[in-house]
This record gives sequence, C-alpha cells and structure tokens, in this order.
Amino acid sequence: MTSTSISSVASEPEHNTKSRELEEERTQLKQELPTMRIPELRKAKLYRFDKEGSQWKERGVGTVKLLKHKESAKVRLVFRQSKTLMICANHLVLPTINVQEHHGNDKSCLWHAADFADGELKDELFCIRFPSVENCKTFKETVEEVAESQGKKEESKDAAGLLEKLSVGDSKTEEKEKQAKELSQTVADKAKEDGEKEDEPASST
Repeated sequence: MTSTSISSVASEPEHNTKSRELEEERTQLKQELPTMRIPELRKAKLYRFDKEGSQWKERGVGTVKLLKHKESAKVRLVFRQSKTLMICANHLVLPTINVQEHHGNDKSCLWHAADFADGELKDELFCIRFPSVENCKTFKETVEEVAESQGKKEESKDAAGLLEKLSVGDSKTEEKEKQAKELSQTVADKAKEDGEKEDEPASST
C-alpha cells in the first residue's frame, strides 16, 4: 500500500499540484479582508526591474488588491495574473513605502518593496500601469493613505509600550520607596529598643 501511495503521488499531474497550491493560497487570502477598492483592478499591468539586465520585465496583466489581516491589521499588496492566477507581487504596505509617478507616463507609478511573491524575501522595484490617469492616481493615493494609517498604528503601539514601561517603572519606584520606609522604620524601632534597654536601672547584687 505504501508503494502504491508513493507511486500515485509521483505520477500526479502537474496541473493538480498547481490547483492544490492555488487552493492553499486562496485559503490564506480568505483570512484577510479587502481594505480599499481600486477601480478597474483587472486591467493593471505589472513590471519588475531586472537589476542584472538593467531593464524592465513584464510580470503580467491582472488584478491588484490591498488586503488587511483580521488580527494584526497589517495590509499587503497582492498582484495576481488574470490567466494563470499566479501571484506576481506580495508584500506589506509599510509606513516607509514611497509610491512615485513614472516620469514620461502619467498612467504608471513606481515603488520599492521587500517582496515575497517568489517564495523568498527580495528587494524589488515595481512599476504598475493602468488604463487611465485617474486609476493610477487613485492607486497611488490609496496606497499612501494605507501607509499613513500603518504609520499611525505603529506610533500608537510605541506610545502604548512607552506608557507601559513608565507605569512599570513607577510601580518599581513606589515599591522601592515602600521598602526603604519599612527598613527605616525597622532601624528606628531597633534603636529605640536598644535605648530603652540602656536606660533600665542595673539590678542590685
């Protein structure tokens, strides 16, 4: 039975394997919620800059989405090809992201990101082109708005951590002051007790 099982797995058609991988990806994406809608998502074209060849390479035509995680509230940018459903961009929208207009083409914009679409974290330079100037502008403004909100969230988290540290510090200070007072009182009581013993009259022999 074991050899039959191994043989069946080995002979599994490649398209079945890809279907399973896509289903796993869909399951993962279902755990995240769309954060903002961008018009005509399915008509965007994505490019990646090839550093070795010093040229732009097309990644595909497809859909770009911004997805917010239910628990962490972190937002990811995901671009998926329309025909193959392959993910061509998959990275967090960080407060430091800088989306710039492409000089010479007002329907396109550029940005750097630490991308994980190929299964490993790589610094990529992306370019996305839309059918209209309006869509490109909407995309840029939406990503910037999300980045700003992520920055505010990080600031709030840092502030909360600082307050917690200050609170813990104050508690420790109060505890030390309390211990110092108790120690001082103990020393005073001991000194008083010793003084009373010295003032007692000596017993006659």
